[in-house]
Amino acid sequence: MLETLLYPRTVAVIGASRNPEKVGYAFMHNLTRGGFKGTIVPINLEASEILGVKCYKSLAEYGGKIDLSVVVVGGKYVRQAIQDSIDAGAKTVIVITAGFKEVGAKGAEAEKELVALCQAHGVRMMGPNCLGVLNTHHAMNATFAPTVPPPGRISVISQSGALCVAILDWAASQELGLGKVISFGNKADLNEVDFIQALAEDKETRVIAGYLESIKEGDKFLRVAEQAAGVKPVVVLKVGTTQAGAKAASSHTGSLAGADIAYGAAFKRSGVIRAENFEALFDYAMAFSTQPLPAGERVCVITNAGGPGIMAADAAETMGLKMVIPSDATKERLRAVLPPTASFGNPVDVIGDAEPERYLKAFEILQEDDTIDAILVVATPQNMTRPLELAEKLAAANKGKKPLLTAFMGGQEVAAGKARLMELGIPNYPAPDRAVAALRAMCDYAAWRRRPARIVSRFPVNHRRVDRVIQWHIRSEIEQVGEVEAKDILRAYDFKILPGALAKDADEAVEVANRIGYPVVLKISSPDIIHKSDFGGVRVNLAAAEQVRDAFDLMMLRVQRRAPNAFIRGAYVEKMGHRGREVILGMTRDPQFGPMLMFGLGGIFVEVMKDVTFHLAPITQEEAMQMLMGTRSYALLKGARGQAPVDLHALASALQRISQLATDYPEIRELDINPYIVGEVGTEAYAADARMTLSKLAN
Repeated sequence: MLETLLYPRTVAVIGASRNPEKVGYAFMHNLTRGGFKGTIVPINLEASEILGVKCYKSLAEYGGKIDLSVVVVGGKYVRQAIQDSIDAGAKTVIVITAGFKEVGAKGAEAEKELVALCQAHGVRMMGPNCLGVLNTHHAMNATFAPTVPPPGRISVISQSGALCVAILDWAASQELGLGKVISFGNKADLNEVDFIQALAEDKETRVIAGYLESIKEGDKFLRVAEQAAGVKPVVVLKVGTTQAGAKAASSHTGSLAGADIAYGAAFKRSGVIRAENFEALFDYAMAFSTQPLPAGERVCVITNAGGPGIMAADAAETMGLKMVIPSDATKERLRAVLPPTASFGNPVDVIGDAEPERYLKAFEILQEDDTIDAILVVATPQNMTRPLELAEKLAAANKGKKPLLTAFMGGQEVAAGKARLMELGIPNYPAPDRAVAALRAMCDYAAWRRRPARIVSRFPVNHRRVDRVIQWHIRSEIEQVGEVEAKDILRAYDFKILPGALAKDADEAVEVANRIGYPVVLKISSPDIIHKSDFGGVRVNLAAAEQVRDAFDLMMLRVQRRAPNAFIRGAYVEKMGHRGREVILGMTRDPQFGPMLMFGLGGIFVEVMKDVTFHLAPITQEEAMQMLMGTRSYALLKGARGQAPVDLHALASALQRISQLATDYPEIRELDINPYIVGEVGTEAYAADARMTLSKLAN
């Protein structure tokens, strides 16, 4: 895929220049001096040759076929340049020129015309407003960047051309090898999904690293990214939020969710590793490109200094890695080669006077210990350390069965050692915590790769009942689905709903209460009142008819005073349920990625602590359980401080049924079941309150 972009045989530069100050000159310089073995076709109206390459006034004058066209002419000439490229047989066009969508409506319209022209002839366009493309394995530098790193197995895609220039310069200074570097600018046609797919199929690429400001095709991204992550790591630095993701949310779920959370959920689903910042992007990429994936989360640290060893241990524990103690057999072997003052736990402290040979013996022993999944070597530049020699000995002894990461701490004293580690394919980090973060990313990705096949369960449901409720609301142009109808929908999806009915006056309320049995709950029913308690619209534990009558009258009085313009349908009378743990289950529909589920404990946990987890629908049973375990308050569900654990499988099942409801009915934009009451195993969980919002698109 995209063969003519990444591996072209003939490249035309429309707007090639003899002026070293012009972008057209930079392209010619980079192509000719970079060792490109293909044919370069410079197009310039006046020059006969540029940098020793024959020029043509037009592609028609050249007369041959081209694979790739690089357009660097002024904005008003771009359309004709693309047409000429199409006529010359180009399959891909890179528009470097800026001044399109990024400058306003007029530019956006011109950009659409360029895309339409290309699509009409089956040609793909990259850009406009981009840096170009570099392929070190093809010796092709079709960019105007001033520096080029050595060849490597990390390929980079970026929405920002300026950041690409910085990446190329930084990678060159670090001697970090890169494969492809693709700057796609406005992504009017080719976008991140196309490039992830192409690089997933590229044999020279081992890791895909990306800088993204937005994602254009959410559904397609999920599918392609998951396929790519199945064969190689995809590490993404995502910044900013989308305009489409900014919306007024009326539910708890909608208000807690946001564009950034949606992206996080999408990356988690598809196996994409999210980098928190620029440093992490390449910290992770370096580890993935040079080291095998760990079999588990058990890490051992070797150090010649107590402080840095503690730093590593703290970072590992904070990030959820396991600092395992070496086996007894390993300890005995270590005691035979290390001084008595050494530490044989974890970290393994080889003491400050350790020369490379002592480090080496400890490393050789520890890499044979099957209870250890990854090793981090920390070194500070003390008199006996000899970092360059240590780097070479570690690389020579490394069998490559488990990840080996290093943190040679310091400056000039360890510079040669760090450079040698890079040459030998061992990632080095300036501090232990960054190395540990890279290991955490490797463990997460390895666990994702080992995950069982996704099997989404389908539950038998009553679609006719749901269709009836939703269609009535659509015909009536009512977006808010209140508690009565929302519970009717949930009942169709086999949620336990306590007996109850809507009462329009106090007499009806008493009649319902007598029929379903005491005690009962009384709740205001109004499409204009979202949070009932805020308006005095909830009364609980009413145990007699007179209490129901008094509560109904008082509630109507209070609500009318506090919300005089609200339309009041009456009050919902419901059987009082058993006590249990209050949780909130929800869904909000993200514009890019579709239905996103939410789970959290009720009360202060959601209102104040915002202790919630999100996952894109549809979900499997295992993913539902992961949502439960993803909250900080999970220990309370399992039964902390002597309390009985709640029925976790009932919660997981409820999340799966919401997932099915959300995927079955795209008309539902948001929903909350708050609270959902769950008790011990053997008790039946039930929805105490619920509400939904329909999409405006349905009207």
